[in-house]
Amino acid sequence: MNLQIALDRLTEEECMHLIQETYESTDWIEVGTGVIKEYGMSILRRIRKEYPEKVIVADMKTCDAGKHEAAQAFDAGADITTVMAFAADQTIQDMLQVAEDRNKRIMVDLLGITDQERLKQLAAMGVGLVSLHFGKDMQQSGEMSDDLFSLVKDLPSLEVAVAGGINLPSLPTILAHEPDTLIIGSGITKQPDPKETASLLKGEIDKYEANDSDGQ
Repeated sequence: MNLQIALDRLTEEECMHLIQETYESTDWIEVGTGVIKEYGMSILRRIRKEYPEKVIVADMKTCDAGKHEAAQAFDAGADITTVMAFAADQTIQDMLQVAEDRNKRIMVDLLGITDQERLKQLAAMGVGLVSLHFGKDMQQSGEMSDDLFSLVKDLPSLEVAVAGGINLPSLPTILAHEPDTLIIGSGITKQPDPKETASLLKGEIDKYEANDSDGQ
């Protein structure tokens, strides 16, 4: 499992500090939508220059103009960029083509999707990576439920990332669903010691995987 740190609602310098602090524990670096809106492609270029070996996710949340926005993110250094699942099929297909041409990846954000039929359509289009997303506003009224994971049930071709209020206390529940990537924002970035928290999270992930491997 990958541990993806989500950098959002932060200044550029806070982002750079957190990347350095959590470097040893995180696998993927997500530049959040709010950060991209504030700093544009320049922050992606800076992170790519300073951390050439890391996987960078640009959370563009593209809804339209997919070909342009995918190229924009990839040219700035992103390895993965995001598109909303409710976007037009043509938008998603255009982005998948740009990604294929550049040996990059598209992550489809499932925020607001409640019907597995859309997942089947995405898989048929060639989508290979999706994000189960329990949104920030949704978190105010409750915790992520098992229903969210039912969307990807019986769709083994999809690589699944999960995001939404994940922290150390909620981690065991999420791990039980065995996602491929855990996206954690404030569960790391808003903690008193982000470095220690990221290390503890990564340790729990590694421990779960080791026990799961032993069980098999």
